[in-house]
Amino acid sequence: MNLVVFLAVLIVSLVVVRIGAIAFQLTGLEWSVAKFQALSCFTSTGFTTREAELITGRPQRRRIASVLIVLGHAGLVTMIATFANSLRPQIVGRKLSVPFVRFDVPGAVLPWINLMVVVVAIYLIYRIFTNTKVARRLTDSLRRRIIKRAGLRPISFEELLLAKGGYGVSNVRISEGHPISDKTLSESGLRKEDIIVLAIVRADETFANPSADRRILAGDELVCFGKLDNIRKEFA
Repeated sequence: MNLVVFLAVLIVSLVVVRIGAIAFQLTGLEWSVAKFQALSCFTSTGFTTREAELITGRPQRRRIASVLIVLGHAGLVTMIATFANSLRPQIVGRKLSVPFVRFDVPGAVLPWINLMVVVVAIYLIYRIFTNTKVARRLTDSLRRRIIKRAGLRPISFEELLLAKGGYGVSNVRISEGHPISDKTLSESGLRKEDIIVLAIVRADETFANPSADRRILAGDELVCFGKLDNIRKEFA
């Protein structure tokens, strides 16, 4: 039973970290940074001052981080307790049932069997969660649910440059249902808001200095230059 609880908590923990990463991304963090910050918060490990400021600088991100930290403590304590109990030596032997086979297992051997099961299970779970196709489908499914239920929408993230007059460069991810999604740059009206799109990043492609008829799709990352207040207002 302890072994089952341990594996269940491990799977739930990985899903929670993934949800946290998606939530961070929806607040504007780049995906690789969002994943690292979610894992850091969940495991209560440290991160650099600059990256910590990305989290602590916004109330929405602080709330996400707080939830991850609380759930992380509860999950880690549960996993440690159940893992330790599953490796505790048994005084009496137990009967293991396999189809058409029934045999006794010495109490001293059972913890080693549990350890092997844990190692194999962790390896399989790791391979499943790091499989590109599986991870992408899980992430897309969770992202759709979060957007639908929580109403979160990606906003501008790390400001790369701050110039005089409040001008700077920000990266923005476009979510499904965003007003400018599936519109061309000329149709988006960004120019009227004093926002210039320097590049559009789509999967592994980058369209630098895109033309006015370049269409913006959901999931695109826009590298924008303009008044940072206007960028925040447009994509908040």
